[in-house]
Amino acid sequence: MKFEFSAGGVVTRKKENKIFVLLAQHGMHHGWVFPKGIIGDIHKDEKKEETAVREVEEETGVLATLGQPLTPVTYWYQMGGEKRKKTVYYFLMEFVSEDASKKDDEMESVEWIPMEEVEKKLTYPSDRAVWKQAKEMIESGSQ
Repeated sequence: MKFEFSAGGVVTRKKENKIFVLLAQHGMHHGWVFPKGIIGDIHKDEKKEETAVREVEEETGVLATLGQPLTPVTYWYQMGGEKRKKTVYYFLMEFVSEDASKKDDEMESVEWIPMEEVEKKLTYPSDRAVWKQAKEMIESGSQ
């Protein structure tokens, strides 16, 4: 069994008095998710906050500022016949800028989804749990 630790973000963007949320479609499993990646896969002593900002930009081309942490989620999955336990640290994040040329190939599609449509677009229960908390924080203004 292998243990993995990742970090990512629930990125929001206000446009014309409406809130949009950044979602990405994974290139391998095609699920709609929040962008995230493995902590320390590039920089050995990288903090989870640094990973979250870096991975959002790598996977989507979106630069965002770090906001409040969300409750970490843990789930199990199989890869190459090996069982893995993954813990993901998500943060609320706010849009700064977007440069599609900075996006890597891991995600096949990146979209800004109206806040009220996010839950039905997400593929996995762990992302829906993260969204539930993030949505409450956004609506209460504690972002």
